[in-house]
Amino acid sequence: MRVSTAGSFTARLDAVPLNRFHRRLLVVSGLGWMFDAMDVILVAFLVAPVAREFGLEAGRIPWIASAGFVGMFLGAAISGRLADRYGRRTVFQATLLVFSLGSLLTTLAPTFETFVAARIVAGLGLGGELPVASTLVSELSPSAKRGRMIVLLESFWAYGTILAGLIAIFVIPTFGWRGATFVGCLPALYVAYLRRALPESPRYLASKGLLNEADAVVRRVEREGGAALITVARAVAPPPAPKVGLADLWSRAFAKRTLTLWLLWAGITFTYYGVFTYLPSLLAARGLTEVKSNEFFFLSTIAQVPGYFSAAWLVDRWGRKPTLIVYLLGTAASALLFGNAGTGTLAFVWAALLSFFNLGAWGVVYTLTPELYPTAIRGGGSGSAAAIGRGFGILAPFAVPLLAPSLGQSGVFAFFTALVVLTALVVLGLAEETKGRTLEELGEQRVAAAS
Repeated sequence: MRVSTAGSFTARLDAVPLNRFHRRLLVVSGLGWMFDAMDVILVAFLVAPVAREFGLEAGRIPWIASAGFVGMFLGAAISGRLADRYGRRTVFQATLLVFSLGSLLTTLAPTFETFVAARIVAGLGLGGELPVASTLVSELSPSAKRGRMIVLLESFWAYGTILAGLIAIFVIPTFGWRGATFVGCLPALYVAYLRRALPESPRYLASKGLLNEADAVVRRVEREGGAALITVARAVAPPPAPKVGLADLWSRAFAKRTLTLWLLWAGITFTYYGVFTYLPSLLAARGLTEVKSNEFFFLSTIAQVPGYFSAAWLVDRWGRKPTLIVYLLGTAASALLFGNAGTGTLAFVWAALLSFFNLGAWGVVYTLTPELYPTAIRGGGSGSAAAIGRGFGILAPFAVPLLAPSLGQSGVFAFFTALVVLTALVVLGLAEETKGRTLEELGEQRVAAAS
C-alpha cells in the first residue's frame, strides 16, 4: 500500500534543492568524520613506536589497533539506539566529545593498560559517530541527491586518512606517537562546538509528535534554498508511522535487508582493517624503511579522494547496487595485484587503485545502510549493522599476523580478494536498489504493506 505524503514535512524536505544549509550540514558533519578517520588510520603508524615504548611482546601488539575497534563495536551498538530514543543531534554531539576525551587520554597514557582503556573510550565515540552522522544527513537530504550527500560525507574519511599520513611523516619523527594522538583532540572539540548549530532531524521530530518543531526545521531548510522568508502554508504532518522496534530488524519486512547489511558490513570491514591497518608493516616487510613505508602509504591513499567523488557521481545515476558491485570487484582485483607486487611503480599503482575502489565502496555502504529502515529504528538498524562490522574489525588485526606466516603476503591478499568477491555476490543476490525512492517509501510504507 502506498501512502501519499504530498505537502507533508517529509515531501517538502525531499523537494528542496541542495543549498547552503545542506553544504553546511555536510561540512560540519564531515569534519568530525575526518578526525575520526585520522585517528583510525593513525593507529597503523603507531604500532611500532607504541610497541617499542611499552616493550610489548608479540602477542600483545595487535591490541594497539583492536582496542579501538572494541570501543567502536560498543559505540555503534549503543549510539544508534540512543539516537532513536533521544534524537540524532544530541547523540551526534556527544560522540565527538567522547572521541576527543579518549584521544586526550591516549596521549597521557602512562602504561599499556591505560593506553588500551583510552583507545576503547576513543572508539566508543568513533563507533557511535559514523552511523548517527549518516542517519542525520540522510534524513535531512532531498531524496534525489541523498546518495551523493552521503558519499560526499564519507569522502571526509579520505581527508582524515591524508591528514594521518602527514602526521606520520612530519609529526611522529619529531614529537613521537603522543604528539600524533594529541593533534586531533582540540580541533575535534571545536567541531563538536560547531555542531550546536545543526538542527534535529524533522523526520525524528515528527515521529515523536513534535510537529511544530519539525515544521520549523523544514521551513529553515526551505528559506536557505531561496523560499519566501514567511511561509503561510498550513503545516501538514506525514501519515502516522506504524510502530516498530529493534526486534523488527528480523521481521518479515526487514529480515532480508538486515541479513544483507550484516554480511556486507562484515566483509568490507574485515577487509578494510585487515589491509589498511597493516599496510605500513607489510611494506616494511618488503624492505622499505619505516619512513619510506609511511610515505608510500600516504601517497597511495590520495587516490581515495577521486574514488569517493566518482562514487558520489555514480550512486544517484547508476544506483547503489551496481555502483557498489563495481567498486567491490575493483577492490578485489587491486588487492590481488598488490599482493603479488613488490615496492616499485606497479605496487604503488595497485595500492592507489585499492584505495580508490575500496573507499568508494565504503561511501555506497554508508548511503545504503540508513535507507533500509524506517525512522523509528533507522539509528538502531544502522548501528547494529555497523557493530557487526566493527566486531569483524576487532578480529582483523589478529588475523593478518596469523595468516601471513603460512600464506605469505600474496596469499593474505588472495584471501582478502576472495572475501571481497563473496561480498559482491551477496550484494548482487540480496541487495535492494534504493535510488530515487523516499525514506518513507523504503521504510514506513514497507511496514504498512507487510502488516
